[in-house]
Amino acid sequence: MSTNQAHNEYENPASAHANGGTSHQDFEKVTQGMSHEEKQKAVQASRFGYGPLAHMKTNDSGGLLPAFGGEFQPGLYKGVENRKFANPAPLGLSAFALTTFVLSLINVGARDLTAPNIVIALAFGYGGLVQLLAGMWEMAVGNTFGATALSSYGGFWLAFAIILTPGGFAIESSLEGPDGSLTDFHNSFSLFLWGWFVFTSILLMCTLKSTVAFFSLFFTLDLAFLMLAIAYMHENAEGSPNPSCVKAGGAFGLMAAFLAWYNALAGIADTSNSFFIIPVAHMPWSEAGKEKRGKKTDHQA
Repeated sequence: MSTNQAHNEYENPASAHANGGTSHQDFEKVTQGMSHEEKQKAVQASRFGYGPLAHMKTNDSGGLLPAFGGEFQPGLYKGVENRKFANPAPLGLSAFALTTFVLSLINVGARDLTAPNIVIALAFGYGGLVQLLAGMWEMAVGNTFGATALSSYGGFWLAFAIILTPGGFAIESSLEGPDGSLTDFHNSFSLFLWGWFVFTSILLMCTLKSTVAFFSLFFTLDLAFLMLAIAYMHENAEGSPNPSCVKAGGAFGLMAAFLAWYNALAGIADTSNSFFIIPVAHMPWSEAGKEKRGKKTDHQA
């Protein structure tokens, strides 16, 4: 919707409907349960590209909504009318965030921990299974990017858990050298991480027209995979993954985890459950960014 569309509709909904904007019924449905003051705040928030009214569907069936990290949508997309599923993106983002958070804390050496065994449970149950289910539900609501990303990273955590399960799959022990060294395992695990770096780079290119928070999530995650892949490829003198690169990967992983939680909160919080709306910073060259910039120019003129 346009910058002043929500405000005009709030002041004169009949006129907005006649001009092909959002109908009064749609407006009342979105703002149901809001007080007069809350409706005014929602209208103000929509002027800056965030809040429930910023993503309100219009009567134009061909209308496209702007990129929104809370919906895990990196570009213009059509709203799904009468969908029977809730938004699965916050669930998938939260599952990814918590599992990444714990592993990254271990990678940076929090509490002098070195073995990531505790992450195996999260990788199987939350980051793996739950995120995979969220990806499948993204498929059901028609979000190709969300389905591909969340399902793939759910598979990543499942594969990670399989690799590191002590004794269960014997992957690490089967790659142990005659002298007890783990060089072959580290090189193999590095190739595994390089593959995920390439995949994340592909997804990163699809977020260039989205929001700052959404792009930053994939950018920091990409750097985390890069640092960890380098760490396992270049051992130190003791035959362990390069500690400096492991810590760098952990630091970028922590940033990715918090950004995933931020995007998840943006998809959950609205005026019905939160005292504030999570701001969405659109890229200046995105459709929403260009529209906002054009309106500022018109206003200044």
